[in-house]
Amino acid sequence: MKKQRLQIQQLEPKLKKYSSLQDVATPTIGWVKTIRKTLGITLQQLGYKLSISKQAVSTIEQREQDGSITLNSLRQAANALDMELVYGLIPKDGSLENLIDRKARELAIQIVSRTSNTMKLEDQENSKERIKKAIDERADELKREMPKVLWD
Repeated sequence: MKKQRLQIQQLEPKLKKYSSLQDVATPTIGWVKTIRKTLGITLQQLGYKLSISKQAVSTIEQREQDGSITLNSLRQAANALDMELVYGLIPKDGSLENLIDRKARELAIQIVSRTSNTMKLEDQENSKERIKKAIDERADELKREMPKVLWD
């Protein structure tokens, strides 16, 4: 567990650097075509730099636009444009810790709700405060242990 916590602590600052890019909209025609056209580079010129035909460059641009381009092709095109491909993943929750918190709470609610429903059927219903406390305790335990079931 300590190793996993250390990995999270080391990864978190790297992911934070990408969070400011979250709001950057990808051009509708794709980055390669947008940059190529903005710089006044022809399909033929870019094709020459990539050692491919202008039709193949057009295919690369179309694949980027429809989302089927490979990272390798995109990296090669960027390099030919004297650019660098930047690639990363950003947690939707803002941070890995927030993601873990949310997943642990969701799982804790499921676990406690099952137990609570069983107790209710046996006429041993708990108070809302007791249920909330049980959820909080279970979520804390799940965050500490980080079981694989957290990601199901």
